[in-house]
Amino acid sequence: MKPSPTLTRRRCLGCAGMAMFSALLPGCAREDGPATAQDFSDATACALDGMLLAEYPGPKAQIHHQGDAKPQFLCDPVEMFSLLLRPEQVKAVRAAFVQDMEKTDWERPRQAWIDAKTAFYVRDSRLMGAMGPTFASFARREAAEAFAKTHGGQLLAYAEVTPELADLSGGGQHDQKM
Repeated sequence: MKPSPTLTRRRCLGCAGMAMFSALLPGCAREDGPATAQDFSDATACALDGMLLAEYPGPKAQIHHQGDAKPQFLCDPVEMFSLLLRPEQVKAVRAAFVQDMEKTDWERPRQAWIDAKTAFYVRDSRLMGAMGPTFASFARREAAEAFAKTHGGQLLAYAEVTPELADLSGGGQHDQKM
């Protein structure tokens, strides 16, 4: 039995209407395209501990997950690595960003976001971040080397960071504002 031309037209119009309706609701759509770094405000809190990012020195990080419109902001790159390198991480990650400390102030870092996977990191420097020892992040290897020469520390590429290096235990003991 063949459907009537009127019923077929209604189905086509219904499908077209649903497609248009879906396109008009970008806020309800899943966020699966390329991620863009976002800066934080004075009221932005760390996703792990609720600390206000603007109140602390050192580089910050953000992770963009598949299906989430807003990034997960973190106090520092150590927290970012601790989340990304955990085997129980189940949410698909679209992108991760850190701040280029060559282009922003250590005490009040703003903007200067770079792709975390292409960044160079200095761990164990004398400068403290939000939770004490942190990974200073840089877009250029030369900038990371100069930072390490001045402030101490070990230079690492993204792929060289292991879960053991991204250990969060004891970070709170260095925080003077909690």
